[in-house]
Amino acid sequence: MSGFKTAQRFESEVAERKLRPAYVLIGDEAFFRKRCREAILKYLAPPEVRDFSLYEMDLLETEVSEILDRARTPSLMAPFQVFFVRGVKALYGRGKHDEEFAAIEAYCKSPNPDALIVFIADHISIPADVRRMEMTDKDRYERIRETLGEYCGIVELARVEETEAVRWLIDAAAQQDVKIENDAARELVDALGSDMMLVANELEKLVLYVGDKKRITLGDVETMVLAAKQRSLYELTDAILNNGGGDEAAIGHLYMLAKTFRQMLVILEKNVRDSRAIWQALWQGFRVPPFAADDIVKQARRYKSKREITRAIRLIARADLALRSNPPSKRLILENLVLDLAATPVEPVGPVWQQEELPV
Repeated sequence: MSGFKTAQRFESEVAERKLRPAYVLIGDEAFFRKRCREAILKYLAPPEVRDFSLYEMDLLETEVSEILDRARTPSLMAPFQVFFVRGVKALYGRGKHDEEFAAIEAYCKSPNPDALIVFIADHISIPADVRRMEMTDKDRYERIRETLGEYCGIVELARVEETEAVRWLIDAAAQQDVKIENDAARELVDALGSDMMLVANELEKLVLYVGDKKRITLGDVETMVLAAKQRSLYELTDAILNNGGGDEAAIGHLYMLAKTFRQMLVILEKNVRDSRAIWQALWQGFRVPPFAADDIVKQARRYKSKREITRAIRLIARADLALRSNPPSKRLILENLVLDLAATPVEPVGPVWQQEELPV
């Protein structure tokens, strides 16, 4: 079932109060997770009582038993309580967790009817075509179904097909009395890899950009959307140094840069030699726009080894951390990053430990 249909079904259950005691939202598609969360807040935790009815918890910090105890206890200040529980991955780590699963099962068999527990399993990625699901994610998904899935409702938040994303984009624009041309919609979806959260965010920007014109063209998409106009890694580097959009824009550029290097790493690992084979190597949601396919293959094959690309990814990660640490000069960090990326890496003489590689 597509992410749209799954989210719509869950929203209906929430609106009609046809609820299970607990649910598991599986998948890293933030767009649909946001929709599910908004439905819960709208119907179960309205603003006037939200301070007393909404709880954000994490299994890395809070024991399952404490969460269940709080869910069992009726609130004197709110008619209904909602518990968003992150860190589900912790239930499947080392050691036995039979007692925790047994406690959750016992609660679901005798729940507080005025409480809802929502487990967030966003460490799993579900592609639009489940046949292309990574083996690690498939194993994690099956473990959740065999445990929490026995007594909790499962809500799959999968990625969407490109045609679905284009159709949503056209409908969403029309709801704001804006016409988006088919070519523009396809280009936007293709450029952003059908990532619905990115697509939705860029649509908001485009609607504001076209203003009273009320029409989004292909030219508007190419002008406004970073991913649509980054036709090579070198243009992206130029944009990093010359953009004045503030820290958020800079971090967005680094995100695109890191994604490009990750794509090149996969291309190099799978020995892709031309753009025809790139579509088998890169899965949906991680593909490059058609106009950039030849360029990225050529760029990837300029690197001699995977080590050089992973080095670049580490440099970008450091720059990203520095940008988020309120630096005195954002531009200096970005200039140093470009210089480091362009420099020839020095091969270490012996084993060298780096701080980020040390065990925590």
